[in-house]
Amino acid sequence: MSITEPSAGKPTIVLVHGAFAESSSWNGVITGLVSDGFPVIAVANPLRGVSSDSEYLRALLKDISGDIVLVGHSYGGTVISGGGTDNPAVKALVYVGAFAPVAGETPGDLAARLPGSTLGETLASVPLPDGGNDLYIEQSKYHAQFAADSSAEVAGVMAVTQRPIRDAAFGEQSGEPAWKTVPSWFLFGAEDKNIPVAMHRLMAERAGSKKTVELAGGSHTVGIPEAAQVVDLIREAVASVS
Repeated sequence: MSITEPSAGKPTIVLVHGAFAESSSWNGVITGLVSDGFPVIAVANPLRGVSSDSEYLRALLKDISGDIVLVGHSYGGTVISGGGTDNPAVKALVYVGAFAPVAGETPGDLAARLPGSTLGETLASVPLPDGGNDLYIEQSKYHAQFAADSSAEVAGVMAVTQRPIRDAAFGEQSGEPAWKTVPSWFLFGAEDKNIPVAMHRLMAERAGSKKTVELAGGSHTVGIPEAAQVVDLIREAVASVS
C-alpha cells in the first residue's frame, strides 16, 4: 500500500526539513501544493547522520507509487542528495536554502568553507548517553540567525519547536549525489547566515541547476515567508520533467 493516494498526472512531492526545524516548517508550501492537487509527504527527518538519514528516506520512497519530486531544506538537501539515488521514480530535486554536496563533502565543510556563516556562534550542545551530542540553536539567537525574515512571533515558536541534529552528522561525508543524474532547481536567501550565499551559488552552478532563485533579504528559512515562490519553483520543476 502506498503512503499517499496517487494523483493522476501528478508526482508525489516529498519535503525533507533540515536541522533546527521540523516538518511544520513546510506548512505554507504544503498548503499551496495540496491546493494544486499534489500528493505530499513532509518527512520527519531523523537528523542522526548523513548515511542513516539518507537510508531512512530511501526506504520511505519505496512505499510511494508513481513519480516523485524531492524537496530539501538545509541539511535536508544532503539527505535528498543521498536518499534520492538509484530510484527511477525520482524525477526532480529542489533545494531550498539547502546543501547539495559532492561525494566526500560534509555539511560542516560546506557551511564553513566560504565566509559568511555565523551558525557556530549560536549553538548549544546537549550530551547524549552514548557520548555524542545534540546541537540546538540558542533560543535567544534563533530569530537573527535562522529566520530573520520571519516575524519575531513566528521565529519564537520555531525556536521552541526546533529539532536538534547530532553533532557527528555535520562531519559525516556524503556519497555520490542524486543531482549527478536527476535535474535540480535551487532557491535561497541572499542573507543566509547558516550557509553562505557564495556557497549556495557554487552548489547550484556545479549541480547544473535548471533555475536558480536568489531572494534579496532572504534568511536561511526564506521558504517560510516566501512559500509561494517555493511552490512556484516546484511547479516549474514538475512541468519540466512531466
